[in-house]
Amino acid sequence: MEEARQYAERIIENVERVIVGKRRAIELTVVALLCEGHVLIEDVPGVGKTMLARAIAISLGSTFKRLQCTPDLLPNDVTGVSIFNQKTGDFEFRPGPAFANILLADEINRATPRTQSALLECMGEHQVTVDGLTHRLPHPFLVLATQNPIEYEGTFPLPEAQLDRFLIRLRIGYPGFEDEGQMLLNLQRVHPIETIGQIVDGSRLPHLQRRVWEVHIDDTVRNYIVRLVQGTRTHPDLALGASPRGSIALFKSAQAWAALRGRSFVLPDDVKALAVTALAHRLIIRPESALRNRTTEQVMEELLERVELDIGEM
Repeated sequence: MEEARQYAERIIENVERVIVGKRRAIELTVVALLCEGHVLIEDVPGVGKTMLARAIAISLGSTFKRLQCTPDLLPNDVTGVSIFNQKTGDFEFRPGPAFANILLADEINRATPRTQSALLECMGEHQVTVDGLTHRLPHPFLVLATQNPIEYEGTFPLPEAQLDRFLIRLRIGYPGFEDEGQMLLNLQRVHPIETIGQIVDGSRLPHLQRRVWEVHIDDTVRNYIVRLVQGTRTHPDLALGASPRGSIALFKSAQAWAALRGRSFVLPDDVKALAVTALAHRLIIRPESALRNRTTEQVMEELLERVELDIGEM
């Protein structure tokens, strides 16, 4: 897995020139790239959500489209539209922003449910259907969606079906004292996003994605993932546990996390490092538990402490 590690490391180092001091957030985004998954970046404005997406796209040399989600955005504004050509007498399909390797859906929760649903087929099947015709999306295809967890006026909460299609949810967070000082220093002459360029060959990504599937997961670790996921379905604080898609997400992201470290096998610590970010957004807390300020992240942390690795299976 040294090939995947070197590939990922070059992307991470390049993006760190723009996003200072947020290596874990960058690593998690690269994990999604290696799994061909989608990322929900949930954080306050101004912490670098859009810059992260742009820097990743530039590093890969891949096509990048930005979709600014607003209440008046229509599904065809995402997928594309068929237009009648008077010269040929036929309808011609004009692709929308979804036809890119990396699609940034900025403030996704400001789009109406009808428009949000247009992304479901894109994210799940990597295709769009317009006027009864199916069009394949480019490969690889990654959705980086952002939303502000503080401001709810004029927003439409993402339904569980759409949240479940995001491989991981991450938060970037505010920079530390030294990191923020370095950020200001980097901005003295020109924005760092203007100084970076393509650092890897994006066309190699599908090959590396197939290699990640070859990372070995022992039966013990696989059963540990299953026990964690099933623990969410019986937890008294949860009204809805993680779906089988959540099991797959944790399984695949653990493989990619191991590949990032140059290993051809997954350790239990890889699963623990990703369990919260891969599963917490798929859970629904009970109203009575929410009144006690319980969160899905706290529930996942509890399960990580309670569910033990069965050494006897080894």
